[in-house]
Amino acid sequence: MTSRESFVKDTAKSLGFEECRITELGTEWQAEERLSNFVSNKYHGTMAWMETTVERRKHPTRMWSEAKSAIVVGLNYSPDSDPIEDLKANTRGNISVYARGDDYHDVIKKKLRTLARAFAEKFKQQVKIFVDTAPLMEKPLAHRAGVGWQGKHTNLVSREYGSWLFLGIILTDAILKSDVAETDHCGSCKSCLDICPTKAFVSPYKIDARKCISYLTIEYEGLIPHQFRKAIGNRIYGCDDCLAVCPWNKFAKNANESKLIAREQNILPRLVDLALLSDREFRVRFSNSPVKRIGRNRFLRNVLIALGNSQQSELAIDCVLKLLDEEDPIVRGTAVWALSQLNPELFEKERTRRSAMETVQEVKNEWIQGHQQ
Repeated sequence: MTSRESFVKDTAKSLGFEECRITELGTEWQAEERLSNFVSNKYHGTMAWMETTVERRKHPTRMWSEAKSAIVVGLNYSPDSDPIEDLKANTRGNISVYARGDDYHDVIKKKLRTLARAFAEKFKQQVKIFVDTAPLMEKPLAHRAGVGWQGKHTNLVSREYGSWLFLGIILTDAILKSDVAETDHCGSCKSCLDICPTKAFVSPYKIDARKCISYLTIEYEGLIPHQFRKAIGNRIYGCDDCLAVCPWNKFAKNANESKLIAREQNILPRLVDLALLSDREFRVRFSNSPVKRIGRNRFLRNVLIALGNSQQSELAIDCVLKLLDEEDPIVRGTAVWALSQLNPELFEKERTRRSAMETVQEVKNEWIQGHQQ
């Protein structure tokens, strides 16, 4: 008779998951303390949801008190080239590897539902599935289940797949036999800490998200602070540096899931083309992509920073000039900075001209208001 553990692992493999491991949930773990410190130090920045859900996030059983075991699956998304090389293309937009294909949430959730349903129906157990959107700490669970370990960059590292694994979780009320937890194999290496362009790591295993380019380009909604703009380079959605430099990636195999393979249009697209996208064009181009969730205006803010860091060209300057009149103040403000980087002389002329126009408009407004009283 097939054991429950063998059944779930064999089914996961048939669905295309490269990893499937199990851990029980009865004991406490260090992740709770790490999370508390992260939030109390305000390292989460403007991600208020981390603070409001911190108590539920501390342990899986706080999410669901009946949960006894976690089934952790991993799906490989390893790129077929070195993402670090893409940073050299300063007239092109660099999209994080994980966001170049279809939205991984949808890809994994579909497979995970199938796996959970098969397990629940065969063994008459309750299940709940999670893919990165609930207050659940997936990486510590994956560490405890033996999928990998949380490296010094705080992301999961696998001996077989390096830093390139998407995770999915099934919580169940079934008591399952646990796999052996993985041990930390980072050793004395600190390549991931050293390569960070904005020095976001406070210390090994501790990151200040407020300085992280992934946070700044994806989660943060305001004007990106000046001290980080040059370091962002051509990154317009996320950053792969600390992942890509990990020595364990030499064992990673290329992704097999076709939906996670990069779309041609998302591999170093021209910045000047992206800067001209209307809201509708943005939504169509990034349909079923993680990029879509940040919206056109935040995306344009990122593109403008990359343009400001690009080579000076008439086409780039023309794009920036057009975006000076955008309705969104964040886009306008970033366009001003981009112009100052591309052509300081034109920037001064434009600033003088626009200041004069604003003065004339203020006089007109005063006259209109005075005659309306």
